[in-house]
Amino acid sequence: MHRSAFILLKWLGFFLAAVVAAVSAIMGSLEDVPTQHVMLYSIAIFAVILWGWHHITVRWTWQPTSNIKTEVDSVAGESPLGVVISSDLASQESGDSYIGSLINDNKTLLIAVVLMIVLFMAIAFAVDGFLQWRNILAVVILLLLLAMTVLINKNVKNNKSGLMGTTVLIGLFIIGTLVVEGFLSTLNLKSMLLFAAFLGLACIGQTLVALLGGLDLSIPFVIGSSNIGLMYLFNLGLPPWICVITILVAGSAIGFINGVLSFRLQGQALILTLGVGFAVSGGTQILTTIGSSFGGNVFGVVPQWLSNIAATNGSIAGIQIPPVILIWILLAIGLTLGLRHTTWGRSLYALGGGRTASARLSISERAYWIGVYTISGLFSALTGSLLLGWSGGGFIGVGDQYLFMTLAAVVVGGTSLLGGWGGYGFTVIGVLVLQVLTSFLVGIGLSYEGQQFVFGLLILPMVALYARSPHIRTQI
Repeated sequence: MHRSAFILLKWLGFFLAAVVAAVSAIMGSLEDVPTQHVMLYSIAIFAVILWGWHHITVRWTWQPTSNIKTEVDSVAGESPLGVVISSDLASQESGDSYIGSLINDNKTLLIAVVLMIVLFMAIAFAVDGFLQWRNILAVVILLLLLAMTVLINKNVKNNKSGLMGTTVLIGLFIIGTLVVEGFLSTLNLKSMLLFAAFLGLACIGQTLVALLGGLDLSIPFVIGSSNIGLMYLFNLGLPPWICVITILVAGSAIGFINGVLSFRLQGQALILTLGVGFAVSGGTQILTTIGSSFGGNVFGVVPQWLSNIAATNGSIAGIQIPPVILIWILLAIGLTLGLRHTTWGRSLYALGGGRTASARLSISERAYWIGVYTISGLFSALTGSLLLGWSGGGFIGVGDQYLFMTLAAVVVGGTSLLGGWGGYGFTVIGVLVLQVLTSFLVGIGLSYEGQQFVFGLLILPMVALYARSPHIRTQI
């Protein structure tokens, strides 16, 4: 393909992106959308369309599916960007057109796009008032999101999980802003970050365990037990700081037990941690309900400092933001850097990637296995304690949703459940994706059961995309 043709294609994409962005801005103005929203959406639409057009028409290296003779390859040109491009002569001899090759290589994506368009039209005819510019724009963004996700999966080798998760997060945020009234309000943003902080803290242990190739299903039970256990200790009249330390030590002890037992019975780690969780939950309820008729609930007065840390209206240094959000951010930064740049972190990845090779490097599998489960128990107890500050009362079922959500955040973020690949930075992306999606689904009035259904539909394609990548052991 000649250079002039590529220049024409690039300017055509720029013109197309500008026209669509301008039309979107005009429609937003006519609908009395706030000016800052119109500017944000227009810039985002322009950037997304221009990026997608650039990758489809310029940066892709098109190679015909049939064999091309060596002498034909020798006349292939090179684009101004340094990308080798098959010549027109090669295209003619192969008998394949660029469009035909493009369609053949992206059949799955095209089928998905067609199905989504058909579904949208069916809903538009069935629901009165559905055919609005906001819904149309949301569908367009969703289609672009799907296309970019597939393109990243096919063409990106490094940090694929992070890029895919970030793409999904941006798309969901834009769609939620378009469809749900008040999605960008300060209160909603603060609420999303608050619940993301709780989930993110609970996911610290699950991520570390997954990096070794294990799972910890006791997390929700430890969260619930810590929640009512801390309230029970407060009611006994003990100093609050002693109560909190006692709960954190107890959570760490439970994690230690999980680590010791699961290391000895590694083939049964999943069921073992589930059994330990049930035992802890039942034992805590027996202890805290002595002399009380309220099973699984403990009522009392939560210290003001704990409420301030975890409540929506909490503040720090006069700034109206819950301190737990800042705590999570600092821990996320520290853990992400620690996993990548410390001996402990690199040894953890090494164990997950290959235990035999790690043993020959004198890396103690037993110490790391017990260590990550102990950390998981500690942060599960911390999450349950902070949730007490948010709710103001102890409830054993407060951790139930975290059985599914911690696993979902790790998977959506792209950390391999086989070990050796991923990290907490990826899990943070997964946490934010789930929280933005939850806020969106609640905003459109979807029930909890419906939310679980949508989460399942999200996890399936993400796992399918990540599963196509070879495991780290096969790449060494």
